[in-house]
Amino acid sequence: MLTKEDNEMLTQTDAGTPMGELFRRFWIPACLSEEISAPDCPQVRVRLLGEDLIAFRDTDGNPGLIFPYCPHRGSPMFLARNEEHGIRCVYHGWKFDVTGKCVDIPNSFEGETYKDKVSIKAYPCWDKGGIIWTYMGPADKEPPKPAYEWLEFKDDQRYVMKYVLHCNYFQGIEGDYDPSHGWFLHNTVDVDAVNPRNRVARANSPRTNFLNRKHFECEDTLYGLRQVSVTAFQDSNEETKNRVSMSHFFMPCFTSAGVSGPNVFASNMRVPIDDENCMFYRLRWAYQPFTPQQVWEDKYGGYTYPELIPGTYETKENKANDYLMDRWYQKTTTSTGIKSGPTQDQAVIEDQWGPITDRTQEHLLTSDQPLMKVRQRLINSARALREGEEPSGPSNPEAYRVHSVNFSVPDTVPISEAVDMVKERSAGPTETGVYR
Repeated sequence: MLTKEDNEMLTQTDAGTPMGELFRRFWIPACLSEEISAPDCPQVRVRLLGEDLIAFRDTDGNPGLIFPYCPHRGSPMFLARNEEHGIRCVYHGWKFDVTGKCVDIPNSFEGETYKDKVSIKAYPCWDKGGIIWTYMGPADKEPPKPAYEWLEFKDDQRYVMKYVLHCNYFQGIEGDYDPSHGWFLHNTVDVDAVNPRNRVARANSPRTNFLNRKHFECEDTLYGLRQVSVTAFQDSNEETKNRVSMSHFFMPCFTSAGVSGPNVFASNMRVPIDDENCMFYRLRWAYQPFTPQQVWEDKYGGYTYPELIPGTYETKENKANDYLMDRWYQKTTTSTGIKSGPTQDQAVIEDQWGPITDRTQEHLLTSDQPLMKVRQRLINSARALREGEEPSGPSNPEAYRVHSVNFSVPDTVPISEAVDMVKERSAGPTETGVYR
């Protein structure tokens, strides 16, 4: 469990809080590129780290993120006109560019130079990889741009979507480092069980049993954490093998965990909207182009992506309708009665002692080691920044060019050798550009 003080440090991300200031040292997603899809297109509202903002794209296609109210008399900039390299307030015509500089004040008797004394709060933005990134920290601490390898890939090698989670950002992150939950939450009912009431199948599940874990290690890196595990299982031929896996936590709120197919990699990004809500960006990428069928099945097949309410980033299956839970389906098919895997996750994380988990009340197990490590890394980094020590990740963007790895080896392979293999494979593709 955590102390009340540590839990507050972990979960509070408004400006001026230790964790909020840590987040503001990194480039983080503000919105999808498609939300401001063309030059001079309509602007959109963005709420990020407890701040209300407006995102827009100017005539040259440059993205901007500004304060939502005009500094003249507070008119909402969501109503502003996006035109000719700037966004113009509809109340009195004051106009600002993507850097926040005032470029026109048509009602000024003070003269043309008065506009040079006025600006609107603006954060630098960068359009890359289907995402509008922003940096919200001190100008003199602005780090290099992120260097994830997938940012350089073509559009047919990656896709990303997003939806709102109505809970603190860290509740979502913890799910990626909770190895035992998949065994229960995402399981199906064993219709062949002797028990006539049916039960959740565990012993015969194709999933690797986390209780058979032989090795676990977690180490600090420049970008965050690197975790390696080796777990025994029996394959379809009843041969004993070891499943070797590596996952990463990328500061401040990205993971390499998630559902992915052969040679497909995943990144989950839970970006705080405020302390009780976050935006969940789900990214899939590969060294080889996706086929249209792969993309369609992944997005609309009902497991990897939940269905959204049209025109919003809210899920159709949500807390207000009990995630469309079907009790008969729960008795006969899945352990939850909820259709998609992400929605099963959403249902259990959006209300863990409320939208912000009270971690002073929990009772953890050895299987919870991974999430304990992630918590401590974030808390330690926030404390260090409060004492004047800058985080290592932002100034080392090349360190982020790693990804998750999963493969199996015969149990005759020494664990130390298997661990060396997984560490080598996480740094890039094989000669053929794929992993098996």
